[in-house]
Amino acid sequence: MIKNFDALVTNTVEKYREARHDALAILDDVLEKMNGYNVIKSAVEIKGDSIVIKGKRFNLLPYKRIFLIGFGKASAAMAKAMEEIIPFDDGIVISTENKKLGRIRVYVGSHPFPSEENVRATEKIIELMKKAEEDDLVIVLISGGGSSLLCKPLVSLKSMVEVTKELMEKGCTIEELNTVRKHLSMVKGGRLAKLTKAKIISLIISDIIGNPIEFIASGPTCSDSTTFKDAMKILKKYGVENKDVIKIIKDGIKGKIEETPKHLENVENIVIADIEKAARYAKEMAEEMGYYAKIIGTALHGEAREIGENLAEYAIYFPRGKSVLIAGGETTVTVRGKGKGGRNQEMVLAALKKISNEALVFLSCGTDGIDGNSPAAGAIADGYSYKKAEQKGLNPEEYLKENNSYEFFEKLGDAIITGYTGTNVMDLQIIVKL
Repeated sequence: MIKNFDALVTNTVEKYREARHDALAILDDVLEKMNGYNVIKSAVEIKGDSIVIKGKRFNLLPYKRIFLIGFGKASAAMAKAMEEIIPFDDGIVISTENKKLGRIRVYVGSHPFPSEENVRATEKIIELMKKAEEDDLVIVLISGGGSSLLCKPLVSLKSMVEVTKELMEKGCTIEELNTVRKHLSMVKGGRLAKLTKAKIISLIISDIIGNPIEFIASGPTCSDSTTFKDAMKILKKYGVENKDVIKIIKDGIKGKIEETPKHLENVENIVIADIEKAARYAKEMAEEMGYYAKIIGTALHGEAREIGENLAEYAIYFPRGKSVLIAGGETTVTVRGKGKGGRNQEMVLAALKKISNEALVFLSCGTDGIDGNSPAAGAIADGYSYKKAEQKGLNPEEYLKENNSYEFFEKLGDAIITGYTGTNVMDLQIIVKL
C-alpha cells in the first residue's frame, strides 16, 4: 500500500530506522485489512438461502430480484467482493477508483467536491432505485466520500461546491457540513431510501467518530433527525451567504420543500468497519512485533496542530519504552494560509519541535490515502526530523503558518504516498517509543 515505504524508512539516522519500519509496517497492514474488499469478505457470507452480515441473517428466498448500489471511496472494492459472494440482477457504484466488475457498472466520480460526472452517475442510481419493487432487495454499499460522490443537488452544482468548500475551510464539523448537504440534496438524509418500497440493507464503512449512521455519506438510507432550521443555523454560524443556498433552505423552512424523512420502514443499516476496528488491528500487529501496545483514543477531534502537540507530549511522558501508542479520529484544519496539505501532515508538522531529540517516531495517515488538498496520505517524523529540517533550511513554523505541510514534508522526504486505498475509516496515528 505505501509506495515509498523503503525511502521513508531510510530517510533518517540509524537510531530511528527500525522504529520507522515498524510504524510503517503496522500502517501498511491496517490499510490492507481495512480495504473495502477485505472488510466485506470478513463481514459477509452466504449460508444456505440466507446472507449473513456480521451475524445478522437475512433470508433471500422472498426476493424476486437483488440489486446493488454503492458510493464512496471504498465502494468499488466492496462491490468486487459482493459480486464474489452473491449474484446480482443489476448494480451501480460511484467510486474514486475504476474497477472492472461483472454485472455491476462502475462510475468514477470526483472528491472532495462533486462534478457533473457525479451528478450523472447519481441519476443512474436514482433510476435503478425507482425500478426496484416491493418484492426486491437492494444492497447498498456506503463509505466515506459518499457525500461528494452521490450528488443530486437542489441548488446549482456550482453553489453546492462553493458552500461545501467554504464550510470546510472555516473548520466546521462533519456533522454540520452534512446537515447542510442533506438539505440541499435530492438523495441524502434518507431521501434515497424513500425512492423505493424495496427492502434495503446498507453495509457501511464508517468515517465519522461514534458511527452516527445518519451523517455517514450524509445518511442517504437513514432517517434524519436534522431539519432545514438546523441547516440555516449552521450557515449563519459560519457566515455563509450564497443566495442560491439560502433560498433553498428558506423554502424548506417555509414548507415549500419537503423535509428529510424522519422514519423509514424498509431499511436495515449495518456498520461493518470503523476506526476502532483499524486501531485493534494496529494493536494486534504491534504486539506480534514484541511491543507493548496501547490504544489511547479513537475519537480525536479539534484542531490538528493542537492534537499533534498533545499526542507528542503524551508520548514523551508515557512511562514505558518499546511501546506503540495508537490513536484515531478526525481533526480539522482552520485554513489561514494558501499552502497545500491536510490534517495529518499538519498534525505531524505541529509535533515536530516537541519530539526533537526524543526517542519517538510519530506517524499520522488518512486511511483513504488522500490528505486534504495534497497527493500524500500523511507524514512520518522522528526525533531527528527537526534537525534535518534546519539543515535543509526548512522552517517548520513558517510552513505551519501557511498550512503548507505537504510542501514541507515533500522537501523533507517524509510525506507518505499510498494513492487511493479502497477504504476510509478516518485518520490513524501510530507513535513508536524506542
